[in-house]
Amino acid sequence: MSAKAADSATATDKPKGKGKKGLVIALLAGLVLAGGGAGGAWYFMQKKGHDASAKEEPAHEEEAPAKPGAAPVYLAMENMVLNLADPGGERVAQVGITLELENEKTVEKIKTLMPKVRSGVLMLVSQRTSDELLKRDGKEKLAIDIRAEVSDVLGYEVESSKPAKAKGDGADDEEPAPRRKKRAAYSPVQGVLFSAFIVQ
Repeated sequence: MSAKAADSATATDKPKGKGKKGLVIALLAGLVLAGGGAGGAWYFMQKKGHDASAKEEPAHEEEAPAKPGAAPVYLAMENMVLNLADPGGERVAQVGITLELENEKTVEKIKTLMPKVRSGVLMLVSQRTSDELLKRDGKEKLAIDIRAEVSDVLGYEVESSKPAKAKGDGADDEEPAPRRKKRAAYSPVQGVLFSAFIVQ
């Protein structure tokens, strides 16, 4: 019995699977580290790709014109009261104008240039007579000219309703008015709407 007890005592004294436990722990630690490294690499690559696309997107957005059928944006200008070009200067007009624009970027740009826009529009309206402005076609021509004026302030050239003066028309033979080039090029000013129009 003593030989059997001695053998069992030595068998129980040896730690069972100590080498296997260490190997399993080392493998698990290696897998965790490898998984963490792969996950971190994936995260940074995704973040870098996302940042690059975010940086490229605004530049692409600025260059692309608005999609056809996109809803326009409206910018109402303050009402203007001004003298008309009638003899005696007694006729006055009160005009409310709303600009139909392509997008919000154009609205912000016009807001920064509003003093030039208002001045140009005031000059255009004050050159008209009450007879012109009381007729529908007079208002339509004024709207075309206002669109051309605002487009010009923004750096776009569109056709005006005013024809160029021909030589031999009278006292202004020295310098005829330059005719705007007729261009099919786009302008972010899509239209001019009148919200008020009173002639007194």
